[in-house]
Amino acid sequence: MKGKKYKNSISKIDRNKAYNVEEAIKLVKETSTSKFDETVEIAIKLNVDVKKAEQQLRGAIVLPHGTGKSKKVLVVAKGDKAKDAEKAGADYVGEQDILHKIESENWMDFDVIISTPDMMPALGKLGKILGPKGLMPNPKVGTVTLDVVKAVEDIKKGKVEYKTDSFGNVHAILGKSSFDENKLIENLKTFVEVIMKSKPSIVKGDYVKNISISSTMGPGIKLDLNSFDK
Repeated sequence: MKGKKYKNSISKIDRNKAYNVEEAIKLVKETSTSKFDETVEIAIKLNVDVKKAEQQLRGAIVLPHGTGKSKKVLVVAKGDKAKDAEKAGADYVGEQDILHKIESENWMDFDVIISTPDMMPALGKLGKILGPKGLMPNPKVGTVTLDVVKAVEDIKKGKVEYKTDSFGNVHAILGKSSFDENKLIENLKTFVEVIMKSKPSIVKGDYVKNISISSTMGPGIKLDLNSFDK
């Protein structure tokens, strides 16, 4: 059963209408009525065949105003790269010792793992533990890199990863409902622009089928695709 607040929120939205960006952001804030600061999320339905590797999207983007969520970063590196990671503000830095802690204690007090390429063979052995949790570093999203400083700084600034699911949808966090409208608009436009530019050359016809946003507990709000520069 949906509560009164949800019913009140949904009454503000015309299900048959596609809203422009400004209207949609205004509505997502109005329909976020929980006592906690709800997360604003985006879902984009793409005309891609994810069974074909060349039509799968995967990447990462630093949103202009972050996500409002602070992430704990673990860097797996040795020597100078480990020192660089510590200076950059990584929450945890280690090599074999920290991998042993993950394996033996099931220690998971972090949100993201960054690794230098030389540590990936050792990390790969933990694939069964880290893979299902989506924690395995990947060069496509910048978490396997020699530039650990930039990687740590980007994540701390509000980097979000995205990839197509098995239905061709891309989901991401845009920020918090407490964000100023203009900040949410900029984050939204920046994210959509990245997805638009990532169109696989093989895709014919309309690439983006629909875009919607919602707050954690709020209803989905459909966006007018014409309100974005294509």
